[in-house]
Amino acid sequence: MRPIVSLCSLWITAAALVLGGCAMTQRAGGDTPSHLDAVQKTSVLRVCTPGDYRPFSFQKPDGSYEGIDVDLMTGFSTSLNAKPEWVKTSWANLLPDLAAGKCDMAVGGISVTTDRQKRAFFSAPYMVNGKTPIARCADVAKYQSVADIDKPEVRVIFNPGGSNERFARANFKRAKLTLHSENLTIFDEILANRADVFVTESAEALTQQKLKPGLCAIHPDKPLQYGEMAWMLPRDDLAFKAYVDQWLHLSQAGGEFQGVMDRWLK
Repeated sequence: MRPIVSLCSLWITAAALVLGGCAMTQRAGGDTPSHLDAVQKTSVLRVCTPGDYRPFSFQKPDGSYEGIDVDLMTGFSTSLNAKPEWVKTSWANLLPDLAAGKCDMAVGGISVTTDRQKRAFFSAPYMVNGKTPIARCADVAKYQSVADIDKPEVRVIFNPGGSNERFARANFKRAKLTLHSENLTIFDEILANRADVFVTESAEALTQQKLKPGLCAIHPDKPLQYGEMAWMLPRDDLAFKAYVDQWLHLSQAGGEFQGVMDRWLK
């Protein structure tokens, strides 16, 4: 009887593997097809992005996009025999738009946070990019730490809906806080002396000091807060996340990823 039991066990194991493989084409907890299959079927990868965050994703006056994540999405979508379709959003609406199914994924310099993780998946992080102050170059010595910035006479400016706002509100209790709705012009407010400090990711601070003479990133190699950046994915879509992470790993190992980074950060 032992051989019969053994054969039965093998059959059950094989059946479980087949069924498990089929389940991986669906989203966990239901019968909704994975975005991995949907993108290949339509040959379109819908990508949500605010498009206002250099050097990750920036919408040019002609409506096209450029940046680190834009270049990476071109390669990623090609791996699925698809083309990227950019879906304009805002930082405040980024997570709601992804959750509502308006796009297959969201990119553009997105910080990994536990609040976002509650409602979405993240890819494996592709950059460590902590919070760094940027100010007028003449004032760099004044704003070396959170304590230096958090004073009643200091005017801190921030953009709404993302990790920059959360950082400002959590860390600056005495400074004068100003919400500025337009991320593209927030740096001009500092140059015009209508604000003193903006805290953002080090990569953006370094990029803006090149674009805006008179502004300086303050010790971007030693950020005020550790941070990681990743792509935001629909929650519970395990098959899609597994594919995204595998593509990202192979791109990094093969050198294509570093080539994109060097193009924008060096």
